[in-house]
Amino acid sequence: MNKSGNDLGLNQLGLVDLVNVHRNLSVKELVDDIVSNKEGLIGLRGAAMVDTGIYTGRSPKDKYIVDESSSNQNIWWGEVNQKISEDIFNGLYSQVTEFYNSNDDKKTYVFDGFAGADPKYALNVRIIAKKAWQAHFVHNMFIRPQEKQLDQFLPGFTIINASDVKNLNYQKYGMNSETFIIFHMAKKIAIIGGTEYGGEMKKGIFSVLHYLLPDKGVLSMHCSANVNNDSSNPAIFFGLSGTGKTTLSTDPARPLIGDDEHGWSDDGIFNFEGGCYAKVINLDSKEEPDIYNAIRQGALLENVVYDSDTLQIDFNDGSKTENTRVSYPLDHIDNSISGKGKPSIATHPRKIIFLTCDAYGVLPPVAKLTAQQAMYHFISGYTAKVAGTERGITEPTATFSPCFGGPFLTLHPLRYAELLKEKMEKFDVSVYMVNTGWVGSNAQSGAKRFSLPKTRKILDAILNGSIENSKFGEDQYFGFQIPLSLDDIESDLLDPMKAWIDLEEYHRSAKELVKKFNLNYRKYDLGDELIRSAGPKNDM
Repeated sequence: MNKSGNDLGLNQLGLVDLVNVHRNLSVKELVDDIVSNKEGLIGLRGAAMVDTGIYTGRSPKDKYIVDESSSNQNIWWGEVNQKISEDIFNGLYSQVTEFYNSNDDKKTYVFDGFAGADPKYALNVRIIAKKAWQAHFVHNMFIRPQEKQLDQFLPGFTIINASDVKNLNYQKYGMNSETFIIFHMAKKIAIIGGTEYGGEMKKGIFSVLHYLLPDKGVLSMHCSANVNNDSSNPAIFFGLSGTGKTTLSTDPARPLIGDDEHGWSDDGIFNFEGGCYAKVINLDSKEEPDIYNAIRQGALLENVVYDSDTLQIDFNDGSKTENTRVSYPLDHIDNSISGKGKPSIATHPRKIIFLTCDAYGVLPPVAKLTAQQAMYHFISGYTAKVAGTERGITEPTATFSPCFGGPFLTLHPLRYAELLKEKMEKFDVSVYMVNTGWVGSNAQSGAKRFSLPKTRKILDAILNGSIENSKFGEDQYFGFQIPLSLDDIESDLLDPMKAWIDLEEYHRSAKELVKKFNLNYRKYDLGDELIRSAGPKNDM
């Protein structure tokens, strides 16, 4: 839909007299522009393929929030949310608007849509971009409006993406690089420069929702969610990157609500997004058929390696990045609520699952947590990086991210932890931890990760309740309950003490991990002795 900037009120943003503005183009129009602009090619089953430039992931050290009076008493300031002055914001904002105003010969793409499937809590979002593939990305990732909803649309938050603009004065401004992602909460505007990576727009709005929703009693969560076929027994899956959050919640037996961002209100849970953003490194069509089959016309692949002649993709090639990705609308997953023509909402979860990839091999494949243990591990948000996944990582490295989403929190982590505690108690929710990493040895041993089919069996037992028929023992280091037997899974795999051959090495690894947990928890201690005492034992 071709509009002038004045028609859409862009002049109020300083984008003056733009005439080459295109609002909410169809996927076909966007893909045609991707190809004609030489931004990318058409690949597997009609999916577009693009490279995202020098940045193939987010730039957390370049994310800032303007220090202004309406929000500065609420923001969790620090490494995640860095302060920046109004003057610096204004200077960079002028560069961004000048970039748009002087490049009106090239199309300006506008996407208007929603973040939040529950209309009661939805945020009207407007994304402005100069690259067709970025417009395609947000078309996939946010909730697409009906035509009649655009007539009176007023944005509640706007992102102006000027990825070609660089901050050449970053050293003078005391910033970290030429890249900037800056949020002004009072003006309800964010600007992006120096990075093309689409995830900055997706996670930028997520950060805004983390700021807005808790004041409405809604817990904003970095999690995936699914339900039974009859829409009963909702489950939510928390987990950091690499733990299997997207893969495991995409279950042919349970319709998907969403794979990454949700809210939990007193009415139930709801997806923030209209699409999925799945990793495709080492994608296997047999083990992950739903994600593989979602790669078709309308999907957008990022940074995959392909043959220049045949355009055949090598999903196992991480030479560009280990963070190869695909975005697609939720209805590309046939077994999703959206695919069935319903809004992505559900009642209150019956099960909460904390996913972790433990490279130390200390945590059991599954454990049942008390309410206090659940709070402790939610605040901890543990997983581990392994050798080869990042430059400089040569041995298992514990990673803690509060609320399983530290980089996106705008308020102090305890605000979200308290909301989770309140809702767990109010709606009587069971909590389990599932380790998708190493069991019986650490990552350095050369052994493979815990079997994905076995993990799926564990999840089935949790979700259908049959795990409750098991007899449980207690993990000697972490204190949570471990099933002594579960279906046809070898019982020795369920208990780390029995799974390890080298017990001396097991105890060494366990004590090392316990120390890391306890040291990390001090930063976020609720002051609640019951929760503190629910952590791992440090006197073994």
